[in-house]
Amino acid sequence: MTSLQVAEPPDEVTPPRARLAGSRPWIAFLARRLVRFLVSMFLLVTASFAMVHALPGDPVRDALGVKAAPEVVASTRQRLGLDHSLWQQYVDYLHGLFTFDLGTSLSSGTPVREIMTQLVPPTLALGGTAFLATICVSIPVGMAVGVASRDGRRRGLHLSFAGVTGLLLSIPDYVLSVGLVFVLAVTLRAFPVAGQGGPASYVLPVTALAAGPVAYLARIVRAETQRVLAEEYMRTARSKRLPARLLYVRHAFPNILTATLTVSGLVLSSLIAGTVLVESVFAWPGIGHELVQSVLATDFPVVQAVALFFGSAVLLINLAVDVVIAIVDPRSTIRES
Repeated sequence: MTSLQVAEPPDEVTPPRARLAGSRPWIAFLARRLVRFLVSMFLLVTASFAMVHALPGDPVRDALGVKAAPEVVASTRQRLGLDHSLWQQYVDYLHGLFTFDLGTSLSSGTPVREIMTQLVPPTLALGGTAFLATICVSIPVGMAVGVASRDGRRRGLHLSFAGVTGLLLSIPDYVLSVGLVFVLAVTLRAFPVAGQGGPASYVLPVTALAAGPVAYLARIVRAETQRVLAEEYMRTARSKRLPARLLYVRHAFPNILTATLTVSGLVLSSLIAGTVLVESVFAWPGIGHELVQSVLATDFPVVQAVALFFGSAVLLINLAVDVVIAIVDPRSTIRES
């Protein structure tokens, strides 16, 4: 008599319900981050509207000049909707954002959307290049100094590193920009003074933007490197006499990456915001330079659009960093957030 045997499902097959349960932490994590992002965007839009309308002076009168006829000023204010109540202007502003209508520049009469379309790419190119330079320089330098000075070794290297990075952090962007222009552009004539041209035109503004972030991030990477190298698993790996490539790249670097990514998001946000002063010094054709000119001319539609761009860029960067960190280290991020 043959006994019946019940076939068991293979181990590698995961029931659909178990897969759904495993995906719930990710869904909850993304939902929380998305809600936080939307709330922050609403506060940003409201703050940008309130900030611009709190500026002193009459933007229409400033744009048309003191000699403009009262009828012209009144018609311009009516055409721009500035004769409505503040609440109605806020509703119109929100409607314009959803329809990609950012208004019209009071100074030039050009739609703000066209101005942003022309000026955003140069700013992103400058900020992105500075960020890549920051990552490519700070991480290798920080890891190298952290490895060389671990356990109190090479005290002179540690003091030199702390002194150089401290000096770079103490110099404001605009002071460094002016110094670079005077020495390398005016005196030595090694690089262009201003404007966006070939690759050489990026050297001075990128250096001015990235010097402080390189010093800051290199310090973080050095401290994280020394912390990771002091862990027990790293001592065990070192006792096995593994090659340096396996020891530092495969074992140390992934554990340094989480803190580095967190700080890198802050660095990228500061680089985007730092373009305002650097673009003004180097006459870079970006929105940072346009922001300064618009504030001086009280061209509030342009000021609103630029402020909204900078704020939304920071929020998007923070959201992207949170997601990337959750992918790299899901256990400590998704379950605890």
